[in-house]
Amino acid sequence: MNMSTTLALVAGVSILALLVALGLSRWINKQDPGTERMIEIGTYIREGAMAFLTREYRIIVIFAVVLFAILAIFINISTALAFLLGAVLSVLAGFCGMRVATSANTRTANAARTGGMRDALKVAFRGGSVMGLCVVGFGMFGVSLLLLVLGVEQADVLTGFSLGASSIALFGRVGGGIYTKAADMGADLVGKVEVGIPEDDPRNPAVIADNVGDNVGDVAGMGSDLFESYVGSVVSCIILAATMTEISPINGVLFPMLLAGAGILASILGIVLVGRSSGKDPAKALNMGTYVSSAIVLVVALALSYWLFGDLRAFGAVALGIVVGVAIGAITERYTSDAYKSVRDIAAQAETGAAVVVVNGFATGMMSTVAPILLICAAVGGAFLCFGLYGIALSAVGMLSTVGIVVAVDTYGPISDNAGGIAEMAHLPDDVREITDKLDSVGNTTAAIGKGFAIGSAALTALALFVSYAQVAGITTIDMLQPTVVIGMFIGGMLPFLFSALTMKSVGKAAFQMIEEVRRQFREKPGIMDDTEKPDYARCVDISTSAALKEMIIPGLLAVVAPLAVGLGLGVEALGGLLGGALVTGVLLAITMSTAGGAWDNAKKYIEGGAHGGKGSPAHEAAVIGDTVGDPFKDTSGPSINILIKLMTVVSLVFLPLFL
Repeated sequence: MNMSTTLALVAGVSILALLVALGLSRWINKQDPGTERMIEIGTYIREGAMAFLTREYRIIVIFAVVLFAILAIFINISTALAFLLGAVLSVLAGFCGMRVATSANTRTANAARTGGMRDALKVAFRGGSVMGLCVVGFGMFGVSLLLLVLGVEQADVLTGFSLGASSIALFGRVGGGIYTKAADMGADLVGKVEVGIPEDDPRNPAVIADNVGDNVGDVAGMGSDLFESYVGSVVSCIILAATMTEISPINGVLFPMLLAGAGILASILGIVLVGRSSGKDPAKALNMGTYVSSAIVLVVALALSYWLFGDLRAFGAVALGIVVGVAIGAITERYTSDAYKSVRDIAAQAETGAAVVVVNGFATGMMSTVAPILLICAAVGGAFLCFGLYGIALSAVGMLSTVGIVVAVDTYGPISDNAGGIAEMAHLPDDVREITDKLDSVGNTTAAIGKGFAIGSAALTALALFVSYAQVAGITTIDMLQPTVVIGMFIGGMLPFLFSALTMKSVGKAAFQMIEEVRRQFREKPGIMDDTEKPDYARCVDISTSAALKEMIIPGLLAVVAPLAVGLGLGVEALGGLLGGALVTGVLLAITMSTAGGAWDNAKKYIEGGAHGGKGSPAHEAAVIGDTVGDPFKDTSGPSINILIKLMTVVSLVFLPLFL
């Protein structure tokens, strides 16, 4: 099989994924959206989400045009055009996925009302599957198209495509994260703590903004995050194959492309299997789809390794990536699910007050770094022993090969969460809310697992891109005795902390405005409490939108400006130190924040299920505060660090000619 045929085949599989996504989208739109009240609430959420995306993309267009001009002038026009293609496809993936998610939420709630658990799971998961298939479909279509047009000889242009994906992902993650947590904190601290009304109560002015935030943060944000990890891992593999002399460049490019194509087909099969489950145990059905997809990719990797390289070196590296990805997800579940000791301990200690909840939750997050870091070390060391530097890149491709179903499982969570909110606001029977709550509880765990997976894949992808940077720059060693390298390393180690501080302060500023607005409405419209006056949902949506778009700009620019400044001022080795420092502290900080936030969230939900006094108890109030502290941890700063470390590495790789 020659290169052109292979690329055309992978492009065809990518188009198949998009066609399946289109078919699922049409199926979802044919489902009954429910009562007039459900349709009204769903329309509020949908319009708010799409309005945010539209305004966000207007700002991103300005950034993209400026960066396109810089690339065209200082690098080359081919890289600049590839950058635009990556940005456009990332936007399309997020836009399509979120449109379907905001259609699936009401239909999931109605399916729970009319058909029970199985029907509700089917609608929610198929809604999430559209996002997953768009991520892999648009991602591999773009890479295949560029290689078909440019050839392997110009593989370095693919770094522009990866840069476009990373840029959109960072703004999407940061902007969406600020939006969702400002709304969530305003809704919780005033509605639940001060006023004492239930979560998702329609009398809460911030409730629609909160539900909108689930979509812009956890659907579009997570989708764009894994889109750029997926693209970055394949690109780093291709660049290494094109520059290394130890392997055939053609075979080195064919392997990750064919593996990615097999991963798309495996994800489609996994999605079909979940859709045919009984629905009695949602977690079991979702895990089954993921494990079956991973097993298929392993078998294909074994065959490809023999066919292209005549041995099992490539298979070993890919297998390590897949196994470590699944293991990190399982470990994250143990720290964030209320079925295990860590979360139950936090819930029990909530009886002593909020301070102990915060301390114990943060300690849990810090403790959760140990096993994932050791697993990542094992993957890196094992992959290098298998196939050298190319093996490290292959392990990242292996981990992300089934990203289609990983994103589907992750996106199912916010759709279920929205469905529960709609059920509450539309005053549906208690048994409906019980179904949506069970789906949401599983969704919280899948979301935490998804964040753990995203962090692990970010570490391997960033390392693979870093290896590509060193290979292209001709760096064989980075001397830590050189003052410039030490300076770069310290600056890099500091950047994730600065970035996190900026994003968390941004959430605080936006939440302050939201809290003041919710308090004002309760104060000036006393009829809200007895349903004689309607809350002004639109005002809260606008506050979150404006604040998020304003506050996302500086953190977004930091990821581009910092590597450029160090590369131009101190040179390529100092920039290597910066990337290494940022990778180490960034991964540790991201794991800590994401896991702590997930543990606080599920400790609160565990108490709401009746433990330690249940809703309204002192323990519940303490847990709500812990959950509110964890909101920007797990949904804004933690996940955004993934993209920060990858984007800085891609920027360094793209602009490397200026530093040499």
